Amino acid sequence: MALAITAFLFITLLSTTKTLAFDSCPSNEQLSVIPIYGKCSPFNTPKPTSWENTVINMASKDPQRLSYLSSLVAQKPNSAPIASGQQVFNIGNYVVRAKIGTPGQLMFMVLDTSSDTAWVPCSGCTGCTSTVFTPNTSSTYGSTDCSVPECTQVKGQSCPTAGAPGACFFNQSYGGASSFYATLSRDSLRLGTDVVPNYSFGCISAVSGSSIPPQGLLGLGRGSMSLLSQSMSLYSGVFSYCLPSFKSYYFSGSLKLGPLGQPKNIRTTPLLKNPHRPSLYYVNLTGISVGRVLVPIAPELLAFDPNTGAGTIIDSGTVITRFVQPIYNAIRDEFRNQVTGPFTSLGAFDTCFASTYEAVAPAIILHFTGMDLVLPMENSLIHSSASPLACLAMAAAPANVNSVLNVIANLQQQNLRILFDTANSRLGIARELCN
Repeated sequence: MALAITAFLFITLLSTTKTLAFDSCPSNEQLSVIPIYGKCSPFNTPKPTSWENTVINMASKDPQRLSYLSSLVAQKPNSAPIASGQQVFNIGNYVVRAKIGTPGQLMFMVLDTSSDTAWVPCSGCTGCTSTVFTPNTSSTYGSTDCSVPECTQVKGQSCPTAGAPGACFFNQSYGGASSFYATLSRDSLRLGTDVVPNYSFGCISAVSGSSIPPQGLLGLGRGSMSLLSQSMSLYSGVFSYCLPSFKSYYFSGSLKLGPLGQPKNIRTTPLLKNPHRPSLYYVNLTGISVGRVLVPIAPELLAFDPNTGAGTIIDSGTVITRFVQPIYNAIRDEFRNQVTGPFTSLGAFDTCFASTYEAVAPAIILHFTGMDLVLPMENSLIHSSASPLACLAMAAAPANVNSVLNVIANLQQQNLRILFDTANSRLGIARELCN
């Protein structure tokens, strides 16, 4: 199996009002990943007034994300209606510079570890933004026929008769309340200096709702249509990322594709396979400690159950870690037992306290099979710039979402190297300063 030169994707995030000495954005030749609040973001999002307001705003979209994750079941028919609508990018996420077609057309595509099929808005799209992929200018573009195996692997596909000739159309929802209609297509995908030929993706012709990423999505899930599955000979089913902190004007991190350049000494835990939710990266979370206290949690609340989808996943698109209600309540109550109150709320956070007591705040330890992760304090607490408050930076799954998932989100993954090794069914975590 051929090994590709590891691709480095430099991540940049703009979340505060601080200004650094440098002012330039990466060139189009650099493989850069930029969240929507970054100065170099192409989406014209307003500059946030403070980094905690950025987190609060992004976390307010988590209920939609949890609803989406809860709906991910294998080959579930999707007949969501499609209608025209104003496209607004309102879910905080990381985007990567990718080029599609020959010659390459630059698109800023969302990276999503819980999705497989890639998709981009195409020329003539109803409800899309002005930046679209133009298939008729690419010499390597082609639509995919209903008779090919890929058509049966994409969710929501609609062919007149299984295996019959004709273009493969599909209809999917994303973000909980949005949907799109697309044609399954093939073209060259360029990531940095690497080229994935004949890459299967959706060419979007209509969108409905406000949660569809405006320039498309690159699925890093573990299903058959994901980037990893389509580039197995190139990347051997391995990638890792290091997400930077939310505390600076600019943030720099990295995404590495392929086994070369990955950390050698890294603690790992097995990845679990769920045939009903094949896209998701499940891990076995066995317990949670607050300081030196192992929080009493009923084992069935943590247990992995492929039939119901219960268990714990690692996800790049959720902002703050969410536990099912009984687990979060137990963590919160033990945390409050060890920190001086009174406690107030701030956005999604219900355990905020005077930051003068932060020095005695206990660490949160996540116990996985074969590995314990002690969250750095900056991954456990969020601070308010408007008042001297610190808040426990996690929450319960939304009450209106019938979720059995515990989701380890991107705020808790910052300044850690997260290794996804699907070839060996393992997930690794190592401390790393990403900035």
